[in-house]
Amino acid sequence: MRKYSFATVAGLIVTLTLGVVLALPAWAHTSLRSSDPAKNAQVQTLSKVTLEFTESVRFPVVVVQGPGGKRYESGAPVVEGPKVTQAVLPSVPPGKYTIAWRVVSTDGHPVEGEIPFTVIGSPGASEAVPDSASSQGSESPQGVEGAQGGSGEAAPAATSVAQNAQDAQDAQETTIPGWAWAVIFGVAGVGIGLFLSLRKRP
Repeated sequence: MRKYSFATVAGLIVTLTLGVVLALPAWAHTSLRSSDPAKNAQVQTLSKVTLEFTESVRFPVVVVQGPGGKRYESGAPVVEGPKVTQAVLPSVPPGKYTIAWRVVSTDGHPVEGEIPFTVIGSPGASEAVPDSASSQGSESPQGVEGAQGGSGEAAPAATSVAQNAQDAQDAQETTIPGWAWAVIFGVAGVGIGLFLSLRKRP
C-alpha cells in the first residue's frame, strides 16, 4: 500500500515539474534588451532611435517626445525581427527627451516602457554662427562702399550724356532748314514785285 502511494506521489511531482518547465517560456514575455540612445544617456545629436528586444516583436509604436511636449518621430517604425528602428526629424534641439515604446510579443502580450535621455548638442554649432556673422559684417561695408563708389562715378557720366543730348536737341531746334529759307525769299520776292507793279500804275 505504501509502495503504491509513493509511486503515485512521485508521478504527480514529475508531472507538475514538467508542466512548470514547459510553461516558463509562455510566462517569460519579451523584454527590452538594449536601446540607442540608452536610458539616461547624453548624446550630441539624434538621427534615429533603435530598440532591440529579447525576441521578435510585432506592431511597434515609438514616440519621441521633447521639450514642451513636442514630438520628433518621423514616419512609421521599421521592424526587423527583434530590432525596431524609428527615424526622427532632421533638427532635434538640445533638451530632455523621452522615448515611449509599445510592442506585442510573439505570444500576443503587449509590452511597453519609457527611456529618458538628453540631447546636449554639438559644441561647434554655436561657434559657427558668430564666425559667419562677423565675416558677413566685415564684407558688407566694402560692398556698400563699392556700390557707392560705382554710383558716384556713373552719375557724372550719365549727366554729361544727358547734357550732350539736350544740346544736340536745342541745336536741331534752333537751326532753320534750307527749304524754309527758299520759301521765305520766294514769298518776299513775290510781295516786292506786286508792290512795284501796283506803284507804277496811274
